[in-house]
Amino acid sequence: MRKPLTHKRYALIGTGNRATVFLRALTVEHTGTAELVALADVNRTRMAAHNRRLAGLGAAPVPEYPAEDFLAMLDREAVDTVLVTTVDRTHDEYITAALRAGRDVITEKPMTTDPERCQRILDAVADTGRTVTVAFNYRYQPVFERLKQIIAAGEIGEVGSVHFEWLLDTRHGADYFRRWHRDKANSGGLLVHKATHHFDLVNWWLDTEPAEVYAQGRLFFYGPDNLRRHGQDPAAFRLDLTEDPWLRELYHEAAHEDGYRRDQDVFAPGVSIEDDLAVLARYRSGATLTYHLTAYAPWEGVRVMVNGSKGRAELEVVEADPGGQPHASLWVRRFWQPPQQVPVSAEEGHASADRRLCAALFGAETEDSTGKRADHLAGARSLLTGFAANRSLVTGGPVRTNELGVRL
Repeated sequence: MRKPLTHKRYALIGTGNRATVFLRALTVEHTGTAELVALADVNRTRMAAHNRRLAGLGAAPVPEYPAEDFLAMLDREAVDTVLVTTVDRTHDEYITAALRAGRDVITEKPMTTDPERCQRILDAVADTGRTVTVAFNYRYQPVFERLKQIIAAGEIGEVGSVHFEWLLDTRHGADYFRRWHRDKANSGGLLVHKATHHFDLVNWWLDTEPAEVYAQGRLFFYGPDNLRRHGQDPAAFRLDLTEDPWLRELYHEAAHEDGYRRDQDVFAPGVSIEDDLAVLARYRSGATLTYHLTAYAPWEGVRVMVNGSKGRAELEVVEADPGGQPHASLWVRRFWQPPQQVPVSAEEGHASADRRLCAALFGAETEDSTGKRADHLAGARSLLTGFAANRSLVTGGPVRTNELGVRL
């Protein structure tokens, strides 16, 4: 059932490439319920690039504000909700400032990068009563929602364990080692920046949260030592921003303002994140998780196996494969019964999930039977696994999430 339409005024801070999907949704697809009223960034060239892109879509340009004028922008443009798509380590600054200025917030994942910043956000929500929504688009990917429905309906009984393997190929995976993400101080590493998606899915599927986490990981493939060790051809991993008109405009032509290089060498010094990570987690429900993230695979996608008291669900999604077409399969295997294949489509992938997410964020409100919309608590719970895993990498032992200092 649809609720009456409301019209809200949105401002976005952080005009990198990820902002593109939200800006299109606000200015083209959901203009009946939403209005983009301002952009903010540390880089004026990037804001101007987005305004030119919006003009090409038939949208009017919006005012551009330097990041230091963020609070003034909120008042001057009568902003209702702030979209935060900045570098991860600065999310908490803009989220808490917006909340304390009386605005609601939608933030890209991860909500933040460490326990202290996470608690700042939780405190600001508690103090102000405003809302934070985390843009977990994977919840809106139909194949993942279908698995949620299967588990919630009890089709495989009580869940005892989950095995979750995510593969990033050498196109997508390498990109994290070119960009600001390569510095763990900026991103929290892949256990926070990327795996927050995956840990959120497990929390959501099982309706629980992690209690104890142990992790192992290393920089195995990228970085200067591994170039010599594995004999890679660095030319195969080089990105030329001038070959893509949008990347050239957004990053190459903007570098003079802040010195940010979007096309760093993946085998150059300065990489402080891992590319091969293994996690073992125990949840408050009693279920366990074995998780592995590989950032240098020959194909990209996910394999998930969920073991329950009545059977097992098996999911595979291949998003990119040089040797074949994207595909998805989902099977339910109950004890003493023939396996049942559940119809799913690989076509309804990341781009489709983004459209569904934006419709939920900016369009008319509709019923959400599976609880896809994620609040600040879901954002924090998704981070607990990554925070504890990062600490485990340092200590070499298991870490209890209640020792992280995050008070839910």
